[in-house]
Parts: sequence; structure tokens; C-alpha cells
Amino acid sequence: MKESWEYKKLGEVCHTSSGGTPSRTKVENYEDGKIPWLRSGEVAQGLIYNSEMFITEIGLKNSSAKLFPIDTVVLAMYGATVGQVGLLKKEMSTNQAICGIYPNNKFIPMFLLYTLKAKKSSFIKDAVGGAQPNISQNLIKNTLIPVPPLSEQQHIVEELDLLSSIIEKKKAQLKELDNLAQSIFYEMFGDPITNEKGWKIKPFKEIASFKNGLNYHPTDNGQIIKCIGVGDFQDKKELREFDQIKVFSINEVVDESYYLQDGDIIIVRSNGSRELVGRNMIIYPNNEKITYSGFCIRCRIFTTNILPIILNRILSNKSTMIVLRQEGRGCNISNINQKILSSLPIITPPIVLQYEYVQKVQSIEHQKDLIKQSITEVETLFNSRMDYYFN
Repeated sequence: MKESWEYKKLGEVCHTSSGGTPSRTKVENYEDGKIPWLRSGEVAQGLIYNSEMFITEIGLKNSSAKLFPIDTVVLAMYGATVGQVGLLKKEMSTNQAICGIYPNNKFIPMFLLYTLKAKKSSFIKDAVGGAQPNISQNLIKNTLIPVPPLSEQQHIVEELDLLSSIIEKKKAQLKELDNLAQSIFYEMFGDPITNEKGWKIKPFKEIASFKNGLNYHPTDNGQIIKCIGVGDFQDKKELREFDQIKVFSINEVVDESYYLQDGDIIIVRSNGSRELVGRNMIIYPNNEKITYSGFCIRCRIFTTNILPIILNRILSNKSTMIVLRQEGRGCNISNINQKILSSLPIITPPIVLQYEYVQKVQSIEHQKDLIKQSITEVETLFNSRMDYYFN
């Protein structure tokens, strides 16, 4: 904290308000709606230009939803995203899980955004409720925030914006390299489902064996294990570092068959989000004891006709994911199973061509590693400056 700055409770210098949800049983509240309606899961975008859902003027009028102006800072109050902050760059309404914070003329909106972003860990710490943690508007209003002169705010925002833009540009470079790897795959192998290049096809069950993951309970108090869960997938193609993998206790002795081997592929088989089902990544434990959760299926290749990285790219392909999700069953929880995977057609191009692709991808991965290292360095500097100004 900067000793020369003035500090105030947020409620003393800003106005706060929460949103609301129009009745979902009334079609007129949503049909052909033009008013963006933000939900807490969308707050983490940072600068927010649009929302996934929209409501009508009737929905806005007949509910506690409010229209927040441009440059309102929004803060998620409930659930997994509690403490996330964003800044509206368009007039929007929100649901009740979001607190809208109107900065007055004492604040540059982006300065307030950075200030509250620095408070995220304390918001999470002060949240109440187990499965659905939440913070109250009262807690937000009583949060102590700095009120430096506007000239200092502008200087800080310019510095942090510059670092943020460097990080975003480097992340965009990573996406471009991922797109390049995908483009090379299409060029060499074509679409794995339509198979316009006419490669030999085998059902998945003739390429790999399958095994569902471990089920455990929060009350278990036995063997300690590292267990990969759905949350560890994100957009990863492979996993080699396991420092961040959660540790669990399980009552029964874990059979050796549950431990992963280098080159194993695990696939998300069940999740509340349909978009996560079918995601996969290659695991390289390097002799470390690593298991995987019951929401996943392990695929272990037993043929020399296909390399793990090629199978990973086939399974990650958009066409393959569409087939898997169409076959998947489940109303609230989407899922696939071993039977669905067993019959999935897998192309098997010549192994020489597969190794040629691996060499090209290794070159791309080397470039990505250099960019990731650079991102880490800039993020470290960004966090250091945030800590200097706000902690």
C-alpha cells in the first residue's frame, strides 16, 4: 500500500448494485431480445464487449435486472468465478450474481478494475458457502481501496495496460502456432472423418485399450494420490508437469492399472458442460505415480500403426468431436463411454508420414516454449507491479 495515498471504503466513493434474472417461464422476456444480459461466468473476459444471452425491454422492466452504463466495473459474487472482475465496454444488464460498480469522478475506470483485480484473493478468502462460495455487496462496499490523484492513476493504468497488451500479443502468437500445427495436419492427412485422402481406417478398439478412471469421496482417508481431473485439461494437448495436479486421499489400494504411462491419452467422458466432453491430452508421467478421475477414460495404444500425437490430433479434430458429442448420452450431464469410443473410426496413415508430422510439430512446440517462457517473465513483472501498487 502506498502511504501517500488516500484510502476509502469502496461504498464511500462508488455506487454498487446487483442485477437480476427475468422469469424464464415467460418467452417474451428473452425471445428476440436485444439487451445484452451478462452472467458471472463471462466476467473474466476483462474488457467486456458482448454477452452470450440477451433479454427484451419487457424482461428488463419486469425484473430486478438493470441496465449498467459503459465503464461499469462488474464483479462476480457467486460460484466458481467469485472475485473475477471485468469492465463493460457496452451498455449491459446482468444477473444477480454480479455486482455492478459505478466509479465516480475520483476514478479512471481501468484503475478501479486493476484495484479490484488485486483484491481477488481476499474476496475468495472471505467468501462463504461450500459448494457455491459467495460474497455480499456489503463486503464489497467495505473493501478498502486506494484513491490516488487522477494523474497517478493514469500513469499506473498506462504501465499495466502496456504489460497486459504484451501478454495478450504473445498469447495470440501461441494460438497462431496452434493453428499452424492444425493446418499442417489437414494438409498432410486431411479430415479424419471424411477421409478424403483414403487412408486405412480401423475402429478405435483395434488401436487402443480403454479404462475408466478412479472414483473417490471427500471423506476418504487412506492412500494419497495425484489425480488428473477435468479441470486440468483446459486447452492442453499434452501434460508433462504435475506440480499443480490436486492430491486426494482414497480408502482402497490403487491398482497399478490406474497409473498412467508415457503416451497414454485421457479423454473427458462426462461433464456438465457438453463442450468439455471429448477433450483429450497425452500424458507423460516419466515414472511419477499419476492417476486420473472417474470422469475420464484412459486410452493406451497397443499397436505400432499410430503415434500418440497423431491420435491426439485426430481425437481433437473438430469433425471427430462433433461425432463424439452426437453419440454422447445424457440430459444434464453429457457423456461418452467406452462403447462409443470403441467403434470410432480412426485413420492410420503411413508411419513414415506420421513421424514427418511429429518433426514439424516439435519445431513449432520449441517456438511455443520460448513464447511461454517470455509470457511467464512478463506476467511475473505484471504481478510484481500490481503488488507494488495495490498490496
